[in-house]
Amino acid sequence: MRLHSMIPLVAALGLCGVSVRAANPADPRAAAPAAHVSVLTGEQVIQILDETVDWYRTLGTQQQNATQPSDLLILFANRQTADKVVGLAFEIARANAELLSSEASSAQNAAAASSTQSLAQHQGQLEEQRQSIQQEMNAVRQQLAASGKDRQDIEAKLPELQGELAMVNARKNLLDTMTQFINASDSKAAGANSLKAQIDAIAATVPSSSTNPAPSSTATSASANDSRAAPARYGIWDLGGNVLRQRNKMDTIDVIDGRTAALAKTFQKIGAAPLAQLKALSARSDALAAQADNAGSGALKDLRNQFDTLAWLFKQTSEILIPLTKEQVLLQQYRHNLGNWRDSAQRQYHDALAALGIRLGIVAGILAVVFALAEVWRRAVLRYSHEPRRRYQLLLVRTIILWTLVLGIIGLSFVTEISAFATFAGLLTAGVAVAMQSVLVSIVGYFFLIGKYGIRVGDRVQIGAVVGEVIDLGLVRMHLMELNQQGPLGPTGRVVAFANLIVFQASGGLFKQIPGVNLSWRETTLTLPVVDDYASLKDRLLAAISDVVGEYSEEITRQAKEIARTTASHSVNDTAPQVQMHLANGRMEALIRYPVHLQHAAQIDERVAQAVLKVIGEKK
Repeated sequence: MRLHSMIPLVAALGLCGVSVRAANPADPRAAAPAAHVSVLTGEQVIQILDETVDWYRTLGTQQQNATQPSDLLILFANRQTADKVVGLAFEIARANAELLSSEASSAQNAAAASSTQSLAQHQGQLEEQRQSIQQEMNAVRQQLAASGKDRQDIEAKLPELQGELAMVNARKNLLDTMTQFINASDSKAAGANSLKAQIDAIAATVPSSSTNPAPSSTATSASANDSRAAPARYGIWDLGGNVLRQRNKMDTIDVIDGRTAALAKTFQKIGAAPLAQLKALSARSDALAAQADNAGSGALKDLRNQFDTLAWLFKQTSEILIPLTKEQVLLQQYRHNLGNWRDSAQRQYHDALAALGIRLGIVAGILAVVFALAEVWRRAVLRYSHEPRRRYQLLLVRTIILWTLVLGIIGLSFVTEISAFATFAGLLTAGVAVAMQSVLVSIVGYFFLIGKYGIRVGDRVQIGAVVGEVIDLGLVRMHLMELNQQGPLGPTGRVVAFANLIVFQASGGLFKQIPGVNLSWRETTLTLPVVDDYASLKDRLLAAISDVVGEYSEEITRQAKEIARTTASHSVNDTAPQVQMHLANGRMEALIRYPVHLQHAAQIDERVAQAVLKVIGEKK
């Protein structure tokens, strides 16, 4: 049997996994040590791109805060700079990805070169075995055709050789398949390809990367902002909002400036590695140049390959370092633009703050003048108006006018457009009028009640069936101390409240006793007995009532004159009692009417009743 051990095959397959750091002299890019090939790892490249793209998206925040034409100019310059920064960041990423890809390719070539000799030797051995078996099979076939003896042994030899040949072919196929698999499954090559795909995916997410905004959109935005800022707004609300917007703009600029500084620091940090690598490559080149001065023809060829590798690595590393240097310059310019923008925003903030302070000062001055005039009004009323009722009315009007003016001034100072305020005030007034209709009518009724013939605290009034003395007269309602009407005049101990809107109601009615007058008239109807001379009976009744009332005639006459003087009416001068006779249902009745002093009304009524009954009794 010519079966060989599997150990050489396993050893040959293991040579395909040589470390990626092995060098291939045939490839000029693999002559330098792999530790100096790539500057950044794939994770670092992705982190830098993420940070740069996230910083680039701050342009949206800047656009929201750009409300002035100068802001739009700075925004346009920042957008152009940011596009360049993002473009250079992707150049750095792609250059480093190319280095990583070259590193993986060099490692793969080095592994293949280091195992080529072993693989070739093993495959040659397998090929020799296959040819030897094939020749032996041909010889067996010739022996089978030529010889008649031992034919059975020769026929048995042929299948054994065919099996051995099949085994050699299978080993050769296995070796080829495993070699291709190891070469195709290199981890660094796969990582480099994956990094390139990730870079392309991140580039697709960047809005308008490496491009400038369309002039039409910029002009549209500028015109929109100009139209928005065109009307002059001097309301305290708008001025305060402008101050807050400028303060927020300054804070936003500071945040963006901080993120720009952090990005610049990141680029500065990663710029040290390619600079160090370029210095190392330059030193290596100088060393090779010194060796070339004393080298022979064979060594010069090897040195030429190393020079080619160093030149390629120097070029690739320069493609990383140069964009990094440009990034520093661009980000410095970007921060300079942000500084100018912040200075402009700070000036606008101080201007807005000054305008707000001036407006608040004007409003405070106007309010001070209003309160000063109100104080003058109050002192004038206290000095020149001595009647308590008139003084109370004037002070009440002063209070209403004062707070109406204060609310009006404050309301007008906060709004920007008078038409908007008028619309709002109209809608508010209509809603309040519907919701508080009774209260508003009561307030209006209050001014009717305090008029010339109105009521005051201490007046005796009658509202419907309630007679009482006014103890409080408010803006919405009044309170009466109820008086007894059946017995001696005096309080019943109950307080009755009425809304002031009763002056507009037809039912009930409001009856007021003239101040300083306690005169009232009593009327009663009496059915008379049948007599021969009703005229004589009338005279006696009138004389009896007059005798009772006559004891109070002096006071009654005085109050009657007071009524006539106050009301300019002469119909109340006659205060004499009256008796009127008339027929009702076939009977004679007498209508008795006489004045009474309210303080003695009960006593007068009692004595009049006694006198009337006495006259009628005497007749009987």
